Formats: sequence, C-alpha cells, structure tokens
Amino acid sequence: MLESSAALSASALPPPQPRTWILDFFLLAAGVALLLGPHLGRRALWEPDEGRYAEIPREMVESGDYLTPRINGIKYFEKPPLAYWATAGAIRLAGPSETAVRAPLALFALLGCAAVYAAGRRLFGRRAGLWAAAVLLTSPLYLGLGHVLTLDMPVSALLTASLLAFLVAVREPPGGRRRAQVLVFYAFAALAVLTKGLIGVVIPGLVIGAWIAVTRQWRLVKVALAPAGILVFLAIAAPWHLLAARAHPEFAWFYFVHEHFLRYLTKVHKRYEPPWFFLPVLLGGLLPWTAFLPQALAGAWKETGETRRETAFLVLWAVLVVAFFSISDSKLIPYVLPAVPPLALLVGRFLAGLSGDPAREDAGPPSPPNGGRTALAALAVLGLAEAAFVVFWPGPAAGTKGRILYETLGGFRPALAAGFALTGIVPWALHRAGSKAAFPALAAGSALVWSLLFASLPRYDAFQSTKPLAEALAPRLRPGDEIVTYHRYYQTLPFYLRRRVDVVAYAGELEYGMEHEDTRAWMIDEAELWRRWRGPGRVYLVAESSKLPPALALGSRAVARSGIYELRANR
Repeated sequence: MLESSAALSASALPPPQPRTWILDFFLLAAGVALLLGPHLGRRALWEPDEGRYAEIPREMVESGDYLTPRINGIKYFEKPPLAYWATAGAIRLAGPSETAVRAPLALFALLGCAAVYAAGRRLFGRRAGLWAAAVLLTSPLYLGLGHVLTLDMPVSALLTASLLAFLVAVREPPGGRRRAQVLVFYAFAALAVLTKGLIGVVIPGLVIGAWIAVTRQWRLVKVALAPAGILVFLAIAAPWHLLAARAHPEFAWFYFVHEHFLRYLTKVHKRYEPPWFFLPVLLGGLLPWTAFLPQALAGAWKETGETRRETAFLVLWAVLVVAFFSISDSKLIPYVLPAVPPLALLVGRFLAGLSGDPAREDAGPPSPPNGGRTALAALAVLGLAEAAFVVFWPGPAAGTKGRILYETLGGFRPALAAGFALTGIVPWALHRAGSKAAFPALAAGSALVWSLLFASLPRYDAFQSTKPLAEALAPRLRPGDEIVTYHRYYQTLPFYLRRRVDVVAYAGELEYGMEHEDTRAWMIDEAELWRRWRGPGRVYLVAESSKLPPALALGSRAVARSGIYELRANR
C-alpha cells in the first residue's frame, strides 16, 4: 500500500524541465554572489571564532599536516576537519585573506539554497522552490552567517541537503532513484559529521525517527536504515576519526566525551542561556518572513495525504532542532540556524500560492485570496518602528555597547532607517493596489536593508579584531622579535602576522593541547614574561587597554591603539 501511494505521488510530481533547472540554479548562484560576495572581504576577521577558523587552516597549509588541526601550534580537537580542509583549499588557491577564508561559506550557503529550491520544486512546484530559496537567502540569520567564519553555515547546509534528500527519496517509488537519493542522504549526513561532529547524525536520526513514529510510516524504517547507505556513511565519516584516534590516544575521550556529551549536558563551556533563548533568535532571524509563518502553517496543515506528511516533516525538523539545542546547557545564537531552511520551505510554499497563477503548473498550492494582507500590514508598522528606532535611538547615552553600536552604524543610519521604512510600506501599498509585485518587493527590500546593515560592520573592526594592530606591527618586526598576548589568546593575531605568538597566563580552549604537548616555550607565565620583558630582546605585547597592568604600561612604549586593544613594546 505504501509503495503504491509513493508511486502515485511520484507520478503526480511535475515532469523534469532541464532548461528551467539550469536557469533557476544560475539565478540562485547570482543571488548568493550578489548578496554575499561584496561582503566577504570587506570586514576584518573578528575575535574569537573567525580568527580560530582561519588560523587552523592556515597552519594546515603551512605545516602540510591535514590530519591534526592545530591553532597557534597547539593540537585542537574540538571539531572535525571538513570545514578546515575547505578553507585550507581556498588559502592554497588565493592566499590567506578574508575573502579566501570566507569564500567556502558562500558555497555552502549556495548548497543550502539549492537544496531548498530543488526539494521545494520537487515537492510543491517550481515557484514554491524559488520562493523558498528567496526566503532563506534574505533571512538575516542565514544571510548573516553566510559571511561569518564559523562552522554553522557549513553544517546547516549539509544537514539541509541530507534531510531533504531523504524527504524526496520517500516520494520516489521503490527502485534505483530512491536508492540513489538515500545514498545522497547518508553522504551529506557523513559530511555534516565531518564538519561539526555527532549532530550530523543525531539531528537527521531524531527528525526522521520522530516523523516515522508520528505519521506511522513504519515501513520507512527499512528505507532509512539502508545497509548501502550506512556503508557510504562510514566510508566518508569514519577514516579521519580512526586515523586521529590512532595518532593521538587521548583524542577519543576529549572529542567524544568532553566536546560532545559534556558540552551538551553541562555548563563546562560557560555558554548557558535560558530554555526559551532560541525562540526570539529564530523569529528575529527569519524576519520579515516570520510574519507569514502562522498562515503558512495553518494553510499547510489543512492539506491531506502526502502534502500533510511533508508539512509534518518540515515542522518536526524545525521544532526538534530548537528543542534539541534548547535543552542543552551550551547555547550560542548560530546553533539554531538548521531550523531556518524548513521554515523557509513552508513560507515559500505559502507565498507561491499567493503570487502564482492558479492555472500554471508551477504555481504551488493555492493560498487564501486575502492571504498575507494582515502580515504585510504588520510588517509596515514594524518597518516604521525599526526606522524610528534607528533614527531616535539614544546611541552614546545607552552605555558602552550602545556607543559602539552607534559609532558602528555611523552614516549608515539614515539609509538603514529609509530601508526599514520602505521595506515595510512599499509591499503593503503594492498589495493594497492589487499588484503581484508586493512579495518580490518585500524580498528585494529585505536583501537591500540587510546588505546595508552588513556593509556597516567594518566600522566595528577596531573593537572585534586585532588586524589594525597587526598591520601596525608587521613592518616593524625583525628576526628574533617576540610577540606576546596578555591574559588572553587573540585568535586573529597569528593569522594576520602569519606566525605563532606567545601567550601569557592563559589556557582557555588551548588547555587540551597544552596538557598533551610541551608548549612551555610559548605558553608562558607572568614570571617568564617579566624575564623576557627586561631582557635584551625586543618584545611586543598586545592586550586590552583596561587589563594592562600599570607596571607594564609605565615600563613600555605605546606603538599603536585600536578600539579596546593596545600594542606596546619593551623598548
């Protein structure tokens, strides 16, 4: 019965149209290039994550060791190496620059958009696929993490491709195409494991298992646990883990127990947030499309048969990702990114029904005639409120963080205010006039206003990066000079100086490597700092101005200052 149902649903899918697939993929690639490309190299690498995920690949290229991730010359096994390998490849091709190390992010963002488009088109029609990709790409959380060098965009894109491959696979009748899609599902899950560890298998297993149980499609257990797929998964994910464990006997406990179970279940990494933390992050990260979620969910839930099952899959996907990370005692904003693609698919399906011609095959499921009117009115009010906030926000009176943000926006404030206002008002006015351009205008306005916001961020470099100090220091360096960071490891500094630095009285995330290697030559204490500071060699010290001891400040020469950072020399 299940097989015949799958065969009927597959036969109802729109026939392939190679020319439109190529055209649509070109449009997606152009959109990603337009929205992400100009920002990849505009901003300096920021502390700490971007410095870390740029320096590890740089050291791989420099040493030729692609098995053991190292940072500042110290073993670093918090994450597996796939994203490091991708970034190292970019460095080998284009050299160590901001554009090079962020370029793989744009490719992963494109993969996520392409997967959402392809699945949306296959399940709901071409127009739904295009709208889903547009919603995803113009959501601030997705677009923002598309040019912030962390592992969250790569793992989100790979999880998206994996889960959607499985959803499309079960729509196929039993046979070669279904088996091929299941192998794709396992391959992308394995790549996700190689990117950020066990969540690459836990999240797909959680979503698919819950979906099978809720919809009572028990026969799909056999599809999900295909032996050939498991072999593909192991062939991709296992070799690096086995080689790392063989080369480093302490690897397995640290990587699996400390970095997975203890990170998830305890406050060992000091990233605790309340259980509701991710809800406002997700709703804000999907703006302005959050306004259409209630109608999209309500409309989709009225469907029957396969469409309702697909809706259940997407809803479970988003809900379980949020729930999984909400239970954890370690929370960071980017963790919830994998919940955005399924919501983009639901909203894209809804918008396709609003903006499409019902007589066309690619229009998507019909939506209510007045659908979106209330949401657009709410967005118009929100846009005006956001514009007023940008214009009248107290800035310097809001404290240190407020002053920094005020200075960051600078001359962008009028443009941002106008962008927020127009993005809210123009689509609402077009919709009231009966124009079908309302939703394209909303997508274009969103892309413009978020791009303006991201374009303002380089003004924040002085508070988030040591690049200005590195640029001041590099021409002064002579053979034998030492560079020391005080009570903190500034992760952007080695990348920009292309060399290891000495670190005073600090361990942090370098503690694991320090325990298993002899790093006493460059991980030093206060006494060793003073010995070198008073010795015959020249020593440069980087510290936050507020943390610089008076004795060091008095007994040194200021070389450069940038934001909260200061560079001093012993002579």
